[in-house]
Amino acid sequence: MKPNIEISDKNLKEVATLLNTLLADEYVLYTKTRNAHWNIQGDNFIELHKFFESQYDALDIIIDDTAERVRALGHFAIGSLRDFLNVTQLNEQNEDFTDQKHIIKTLLEDHESVIHTLRNHITIITEEYKDLGTADFVTGLMEQHEKMAWMLRSYL
Repeated sequence: MKPNIEISDKNLKEVATLLNTLLADEYVLYTKTRNAHWNIQGDNFIELHKFFESQYDALDIIIDDTAERVRALGHFAIGSLRDFLNVTQLNEQNEDFTDQKHIIKTLLEDHESVIHTLRNHITIITEEYKDLGTADFVTGLMEQHEKMAWMLRSYL
């Protein structure tokens, strides 16, 4: 049964498409953060190992919430690695984990990329698609990414 929330089917589909792209970005960033957690080396190993764990835990919740938002709008959330890689705006890469600053900078750049996308989507979702609930949801995600980016930036 389709949601009856005074948003057209066309607009709900467009918002779900934006959210599925976001879902892919979040999943790629989650995977890169997990990779950093598993493979980081060098000074401050324990501190960074735990730090990356806290970040991927937060991203895990964001991923679940984003997929559930897509479902709440009456659409299917993408869920395969192939689908994620086909629509993500981030680059999947395998880093040299002996260079801590490079890893942190790479994750920071990804968070900032997600922040830019979210900031742009807030306006589109609000003004063009008239979905204030999703705009509020996306604003909350942006704030979480801003905090994670701040924490990463503090290491540089």
